[in-house]
Amino acid sequence: MKTTDEDLRLAIEDLKFDAQGLIPAIVQDAYTREVLTLAYMNEESLRRTLSEGETWFWSRSRASLWHKGETSGNTQRVLRVTADCDGDALTVLVEPKGPACHTGARSCFHRQVEGREDNERGETIEPRELGELLKQLYALILSRRKERPEGSYTTYLFNKGLDKILKKVGEESAETIIAAKNEEPLMLVAEVSDLIYHLLVLLVERGVALEDVAAELARRGGERSKE
Repeated sequence: MKTTDEDLRLAIEDLKFDAQGLIPAIVQDAYTREVLTLAYMNEESLRRTLSEGETWFWSRSRASLWHKGETSGNTQRVLRVTADCDGDALTVLVEPKGPACHTGARSCFHRQVEGREDNERGETIEPRELGELLKQLYALILSRRKERPEGSYTTYLFNKGLDKILKKVGEESAETIIAAKNEEPLMLVAEVSDLIYHLLVLLVERGVALEDVAAELARRGGERSKE
């Protein structure tokens, strides 16, 4: 049987949204096919995406619509939206204007997953310590503040100033609380990671070193050990 163009088209009403009315959307660079992010859409955000030509999503933590790039300017021009064979997942091909990730990275998928499993050469891969990761991220944020590369979300925060950074810390704190009430541990992990990132931006903005925080925690630990 020959497949026609009509067979390859799918109405929004025919998509399979989940019980919460959401459908996962994989956003890819239209030219490199690099995966930029994974987000969720409801029917309204999908309709806006198709009608306005820029990506709109549904924030599960805030329970609201959000327009990618509305505050950062890192919008995504939509070239094509396709559904999988079951109609329960989407791919969105875009021309990105700036990084997709709030950390300033081009893609949200930029962190290599490590574990204790043996790799193909028989070596044991140890996970990096949190302290090491915090130092590396702090150093990156410090360089962003100094160099102010165009298109970076971190640059955007520093350009906006302390009040904007404090507002984001407040928003991420609220989202962490909401995620903690949810039964999905990965959502809490994601929100805590966002909060830590914005706290590091705040520390850099105020000229507070990680060593200062470490010294204070060590002092408090020493006091409690005497109790």
